[in-house]
Amino acid sequence: MTGHEKYMFRAIELAKLGSGYVSPNPMVGCVLVKNDKIIGEGFHEKYGGPHAEDMAIKNSYELPLDSTAYINLEPCCIESKTPPCTKLLYENGIKECYISILDPNPKIAGNGVKALKEFGIKVHIGLCKEISQKLNKGFIKWITQGKPWVILKIAQSKNGFLGLNNSTRTQITTNESICDVHNLRTKVDAILIGKNTALVDNPKLTVRYAKGTNPLRIILDTNRKLPLDLNVFRDQLAETIVLCSKDKFSNSRTSFCKYIAVQEQNGKLSLNESLIAIANEGVTTLLIESGPELIKSLMDENLIDELYLYSSNKNLKNADLKNPLKLSNKWKINFSKDIGEDNLINAERKLECLQEL
Repeated sequence: MTGHEKYMFRAIELAKLGSGYVSPNPMVGCVLVKNDKIIGEGFHEKYGGPHAEDMAIKNSYELPLDSTAYINLEPCCIESKTPPCTKLLYENGIKECYISILDPNPKIAGNGVKALKEFGIKVHIGLCKEISQKLNKGFIKWITQGKPWVILKIAQSKNGFLGLNNSTRTQITTNESICDVHNLRTKVDAILIGKNTALVDNPKLTVRYAKGTNPLRIILDTNRKLPLDLNVFRDQLAETIVLCSKDKFSNSRTSFCKYIAVQEQNGKLSLNESLIAIANEGVTTLLIESGPELIKSLMDENLIDELYLYSSNKNLKNADLKNPLKLSNKWKINFSKDIGEDNLINAERKLECLQEL
């Protein structure tokens, strides 16, 4: 590992600390180096708050004049909730800047680099590019495609079943896996379930066995028939959105939840239009926790980007709900690990879902 890579890795690790707090902004970290020593570092801590570059400068223990900045995403060059970071770097005497990837936002893409160069700052692009792309894959897809990065979570028995039937709640995996799922919830903006899952499981969809913020809760309910005494409506622990048919749309908000109208397709909500509507709410990463019917529909339309497959080491007898998803060569397995008595496989659809910047 080179010294430049070491400092960029540190910037990426800092950026990760913003997970769950900065969306729909990207996760960004910045490291300032002078005479081969880190003199300041920072990250974007919360949406609307100071950017990573500003934090690194404020946290510097000596003047950043003639230092080098390592940033995992191109600095902004426009006035928004915060002043342009390009100008900030210039005003504080940064002489050189290593940028991992360009910002996909059309308002910035390449313009931040142009501004830095016009200020006389030497710029390098592409250091640790693949890692930075993966870190902000949700933001990249949200900006470039207008839809969130879709993560499907499945819990299956050893013999490949998701439950006994459509009317019975069944715990498939161990408590260790459940805790791991709660940790996963802290890393996404929202969780999506279908109407049947809401009725049968009556889930809270909150973070209870991990440290982090509760994601937005979203339910597909074409005909607006869900009873309002369900946990997702009455516990007030997180905001709830219900996607319903335009034909059933009346009030956009009640004291229980917010309703968003979506176009129907063959008697059901259009999943593609649903994802666009969800993205319009500022959701860049979406976790699906649903039954086999919705899973199959998402698969048929190639709308799943990433998979967390939890498998029990026990068979489920007299079960009807077979897992419709089969791993194929369309999927790239990132890792497989044991969680207690269960096994977890994480996989992604191959690179067509990631934008090359």
